[in-house]
Amino acid sequence: MASRRTIPRVVWQGQVCDCIVEGDKIAELRPVGDTETSGEELVLLPGLIDCHTHLREPGQEHKEDINSGLAAAASGGFSNISCMANTVPVNDNAAVTTMMLQTAAEKKPEGPALHPVGALSRGLAGKELAFMYELAQAGCIAFSNDGVPVSDSGLMRRAMEYSADLQLPVIDHCEDPDLSPGGVINEGLMSERLGLQGVPSISESIQVARDILLASYLEVPVHLAHISRRESVELIHWAKNKGVPVSAETCPHYLLWTEEEVAGYDPLCKVNPPLGTADDVTALRQAVREGVIDILVTDHAPHAQFEKEIPFSRAPNGISGLDTALSLCWSLVEEDVLTQKDLIRLWCRSPARIFGLRDNGFHPGDPADFLLFDPGDSWTPTPETMRSRGKNTPCLNQELPGRIRLNCRKGKALYGRFPQETA
Repeated sequence: MASRRTIPRVVWQGQVCDCIVEGDKIAELRPVGDTETSGEELVLLPGLIDCHTHLREPGQEHKEDINSGLAAAASGGFSNISCMANTVPVNDNAAVTTMMLQTAAEKKPEGPALHPVGALSRGLAGKELAFMYELAQAGCIAFSNDGVPVSDSGLMRRAMEYSADLQLPVIDHCEDPDLSPGGVINEGLMSERLGLQGVPSISESIQVARDILLASYLEVPVHLAHISRRESVELIHWAKNKGVPVSAETCPHYLLWTEEEVAGYDPLCKVNPPLGTADDVTALRQAVREGVIDILVTDHAPHAQFEKEIPFSRAPNGISGLDTALSLCWSLVEEDVLTQKDLIRLWCRSPARIFGLRDNGFHPGDPADFLLFDPGDSWTPTPETMRSRGKNTPCLNQELPGRIRLNCRKGKALYGRFPQETA
């Protein structure tokens, strides 16, 4: 007989409820008679889904490995994460996919669940398609050349057509490499002031436009990665109004930080695409509120400390985001930029829909994947408190709002502990 436990007085979308779990499923979410919150209750959220991470294994375990990446995901409130194919060797064949899944099952059998994203092209070289059917059969849930733009439009067309036959999405890293060679910062006044090679905003939006036109012509879907510029948002808005099957993501760092963060040549703020202007941030905030941008992702890109402790222009791109994502997004809730319902849509409902995953709607029989979040507390990311091997984040040593008290998947605690409960 499945065990039954009741988690009392948690707040679900503004209402005080008891959450009743039976085995690995939700039995009931029961409103309590006293509907007024005391301000001390924990907020109940579904387990988060991150559809864009880099876990570095195989080949770059000094940055991150599957074990440490899943530990960071658990502490960050994630039940499911997807990892990109730019490993060494590249995840362009079933053997690498199988190794990833076996490692996750051995190291973290309770989860978070790992969903590999297969390479779109062999070796990420952009010359010929990877073995997409083989990758799908091995367990990949999407295809992407993330980190290496696909400049060959013919190859992109074939990838979109083939992936549509497999009923799996293509995720495109939107960047025109001919417009951004050597670029390390957004092109504009800041790049001129710092004497750094800039990346023009149209480097992203030109590829966005190409992918939208391909999706419209072929009538097959495409998913656009880490959108960061106003022009891209406007193109996606236009496409959705036309009924083009396009979806898009952005990251917390593009909603919170601008190119001004780079003024001190801090490599922790170096990311690709680079941080944009205040106007870009405004456009992206509006886009996530209105659903023009469908989901949030971390684009978790951990690096070893020594790799970021070099001059800005030579440092690798990337921010480590699994540990900090929910607190950073909660700061946007506190600013009334987003609501709790927005967070559920952006981190749970829409990712599950786009990538064919199951999420927890707190209906009877739904998977008991949920987290308890304490908005009245706070924490500070430090090398000691972060679970990821990558400590490369601009918010290192800065106090962040909220704290995860429990991350539960299939009725079992991945992180934290259950509060006092009734049998």
